[in-house]
Amino acid sequence: MNLFVAKLSPTTTSEDLNDLFAEYGEVDSAKVIFDRETGNSRGFGFVEMPDDEAANRAISELNEVEFDGRDIVVKKARPREEGGQRRSNYGGGGGYNSRY
Repeated sequence: MNLFVAKLSPTTTSEDLNDLFAEYGEVDSAKVIFDRETGNSRGFGFVEMPDDEAANRAISELNEVEFDGRDIVVKKARPREEGGQRRSNYGGGGGYNSRY
């Protein structure tokens, strides 16, 4: 199961995430996401666990728990949309469109 972890401290590393979730079961991968331009943490990451039971236990026991000085959010990750396109909260579009 792929888990989404949010509200991470800027100092949290992928290794820190791996160590935290390994307490609940096997971890295939753990990755903190960094901004390409600044190199700073974006404050979220993903953890992949092969055992759904262990992943669900990690969700229930780690969600809204303090880690590295922050109350983190842990939930099941939603699958990416096809084409890698991001959904807009504004309904899409753009540009000026006047009929007059």
